[in-house]
Amino acid sequence: MPKTLVMGILNVTPNSFADGGKYFAKEDAINQGRRLFAEGADIIDVGGESTKPGVERVSQEEELTRVIPVITELVKDGATISVDTMRVEVARAAIAAGAVYVNDVSGGLADEKMANLIAENPKIQYIVMHWRGHSKDMQSKANYQDVVKEVRDELDQRVTELLKAGVNPDQIILDPGIGFAKQSEDNWQILKNIERIQLLGYPLLIGVSRKRFLGELLNAPEPDQREVATIALTAEMARLGVWGVRTHSVRAHLDVISVVEKMRK
Repeated sequence: MPKTLVMGILNVTPNSFADGGKYFAKEDAINQGRRLFAEGADIIDVGGESTKPGVERVSQEEELTRVIPVITELVKDGATISVDTMRVEVARAAIAAGAVYVNDVSGGLADEKMANLIAENPKIQYIVMHWRGHSKDMQSKANYQDVVKEVRDELDQRVTELLKAGVNPDQIILDPGIGFAKQSEDNWQILKNIERIQLLGYPLLIGVSRKRFLGELLNAPEPDQREVATIALTAEMARLGVWGVRTHSVRAHLDVISVVEKMRK
């Protein structure tokens, strides 16, 4: 079983829920990316558009202005870069700048041209998240009879469509979309049954870092207060053999994964 990877989050935004504004300036973003890289991040996920519930979208031009200069510099440093975007033109520019992952929270639903771009770039890994709509109204779509089955089935449908478009199965990584069109108990049900989603046969990326459902469990209103709980979930995901975890910090998550690996051996 391969070692679980750590994807470090780099939000080049003024309004992301956990660190909005901290790294909005280009130099601040580049320096934070370098810190994540120095800590040992396997991948750095660079995003220029907040997807927290209720936010409005930014323009494509603004998103490009935020992320491409940062990606360009971090690639020069030797970092492995993912671009967190739903837009095909942002993904295209990021690939040209050296990104090797496209992390699309819409799984190709927000931009119908995305599947073709991925199919045209067979060396690119494509992270396909479970998605039911944009941030502005996604929580109104958190209606499930059996959340694990429905998320699994909807991801399976996305995979089917991507394969029809010519995407290679080896390019696909799935993400169940913790916190996206999900109520707190939905998130816990998915995490407790992650092996059912693994049965789809694709690598899984899990993104729980400092999210609201952890705050509700712990009575921790500030995102930074949820880091220990995030690390605990990283340990469990590593035990279950997920492909990767997406986190705001890196070193502690690498450490706990190393412990899990040692216990497994």
